[in-house]
Amino acid sequence: MEKKTLTKSDIIEELARLRGINLKDAERSVNAAFDSMSKALAKGSRIEIRGFGSFQVKDYDQYAGHNPKTGAPIIVAAKRLPFFKPGKELKERVGRKCEELNQTPARKS
Repeated sequence: MEKKTLTKSDIIEELARLRGINLKDAERSVNAAFDSMSKALAKGSRIEIRGFGSFQVKDYDQYAGHNPKTGAPIIVAAKRLPFFKPGKELKERVGRKCEELNQTPARKS
């Protein structure tokens, strides 16, 4: 199966096609949605999109690591990163698609 990356441009084009609007209006809509989500996460809010999943910010403590080139020990700073958790419906849709394509999902080792 050929893997394709879905880009922001693809989403804009699909929205324009489905709603019968021009690309500029579709682009403004997609940008507004993404900007709204980014601002909410930056403020520490949780985002829930029913049937799709939820986004939240997770705090990670600093930890001791190693420079991969030199092997020298370094301290990796604490950080806040966005985290996505897929919803039940999305998991089921993806699982069904794998079955339809007669694929087995990749397993972590």
